[in-house]
Amino acid sequence: MKNLLNKKILLIICGGISAYKSLEIIRSLKKSNAQVKTILTKSAKKFITPLSVTSLSKEKVYDDIFSVENESEMDHISLSRWADLILVAPITANTISKLSSGASDDLASTVILASDKEIYLAPAMNVRMWEHQSTKENINKLKNYGYKIIGPDIGDMACGEFGKGKMSEPNEILQQIELYFKNKKNNKKFKALVTAGPTREYIDPVRFISNQSSGKQGYEIAKSFRDNGFETTLISGQTNLDPISGLNFIKVETAQEMFDQTIKNLPADVAIFTAAVSDYKVSNYKNKKIKKKENLNLSLEKNIDILNNISKHNSLRPKLTIGFAAETNDIVDNSLRKLEEKNCDWIIANDVSDNSIGFDSDENQISIFYKDKKNENLKKMSKSLVASEIVNRVIKKLN
Repeated sequence: MKNLLNKKILLIICGGISAYKSLEIIRSLKKSNAQVKTILTKSAKKFITPLSVTSLSKEKVYDDIFSVENESEMDHISLSRWADLILVAPITANTISKLSSGASDDLASTVILASDKEIYLAPAMNVRMWEHQSTKENINKLKNYGYKIIGPDIGDMACGEFGKGKMSEPNEILQQIELYFKNKKNNKKFKALVTAGPTREYIDPVRFISNQSSGKQGYEIAKSFRDNGFETTLISGQTNLDPISGLNFIKVETAQEMFDQTIKNLPADVAIFTAAVSDYKVSNYKNKKIKKKENLNLSLEKNIDILNNISKHNSLRPKLTIGFAAETNDIVDNSLRKLEEKNCDWIIANDVSDNSIGFDSDENQISIFYKDKKNENLKKMSKSLVASEIVNRVIKKLN
């Protein structure tokens, strides 16, 4: 597994009979010349010993968040930052429940909650526990948070029952992790550009025309491109979101500024225009603040259409040009019309009349309309997961 060479893997081992399989995972990672650090939960030490783990990893075992020695050598924040990827194998129903609620009462859960890296979970539990409604709901929550789930498999269990709940075999787990690094490496050749958030068109120095866009979906898409290895540029209007590290982040205000920065940062392999650009700007801008006693007569003119301009550009058009359509009615007709008129490859539409998936929501429900007139409707999910779904399709298309 050449794509694991020199990769830093933090392996978290929870309690359960499947914990013995984690030793094989460590052995295989080391054989692939990956660096491995481990955390054992309190219950994990009832099934495997720290000595067996450290003898394979050639590193000390971290197990107690209150250990002065551990914190002085590498605190829980540094440990999460050290890793290129975090793998929890096995993860129990109890830890799944803990993570789904955001709890952090030991080193393992604290590191996971503090992490900004890709996190893979390999569940292992009794079939009835896996099929319990609470576990299903917790798993769905974790998927929406962006966790990647491997397994579980179907088979005979240590308790004597048969069904779904066995931890996936170490080789299968490692193949998925290796595929993640392989894709990330391959995607480095690609350049992505994303626009996000609202634009502002000023009336005077303190007043402006804008809209309710939060920028959340565009930011999540940019993060997903970054996490998948793309050289990523995010051009953002004024939002309340924090700048994103690890990519080219550009803040703008007006549509013209966004267009200028878009041109400046092309060419790109893919561009996704999620920004809610003001359709109109004020042609009679006032250099001084307009007083209440003055009559306010606004003269508007059409703004530059960034998507339309880029999608029809002779030399700078990205290989894959994708527009967003925030609609309140006639989503199918409006999206297909926009797809043709704007010369896009895809149009991604959502119904912003639904407040639960509107501009400022953390969830979204989209439909993707393709140039060949095909379309697909995705279920309601977190904007983070929507971003992953979109970027996975982009990767498939570009390759």
